Amino acid sequence: MKSITLAIICVLMLNSCKKKSEEQPEIVPEIEAIEYASFGKKIIVDDAIAATSMASHYKTMNTGDSINSKMIAKVNSVCQAKGCWMTLNLEDGNEVMVKFKDYGFFVPKDIAGKEVVINGKAYIKEVTIDELRHYAEDAGKSAKDIAAITEPKRTYSFEADGVLLKQ
Repeated sequence: MKSITLAIICVLMLNSCKKKSEEQPEIVPEIEAIEYASFGKKIIVDDAIAATSMASHYKTMNTGDSINSKMIAKVNSVCQAKGCWMTLNLEDGNEVMVKFKDYGFFVPKDIAGKEVVINGKAYIKEVTIDELRHYAEDAGKSAKDIAAITEPKRTYSFEADGVLLKQ
């Protein structure tokens, strides 16, 4: 009787070991890590929202309103004097003007078209004529284009404390 019991136990153990090896998780190929150059405060990509989602938030805001946010977007233009501001595409026909907190860091001047992650404060601002002309000058616009700026503009703005530039 002992030998039959021992044989049954051995068969059950072998079957349980066989099932375990069959139930191993599927091996998923590694995802290539994306590299970023970091500017300003060290930030991570996690929980960043898409530009289109940020555009929806801006549409519900009034002048003076602000929210803390982190978003991913493509760079439209960069200050060609120092890299002290950039505009990002919100993918809905609008763009956001990004300045850097306390003028504490700059970004490279040749990053138009590249993807960035920015962290900081999104807000609505009314930009004066003088400021609009200054930005146009920094962007290398012609004297005629600069002179054509005659009205203040309500803009989507962002004060970034950290930026990640996708390499």
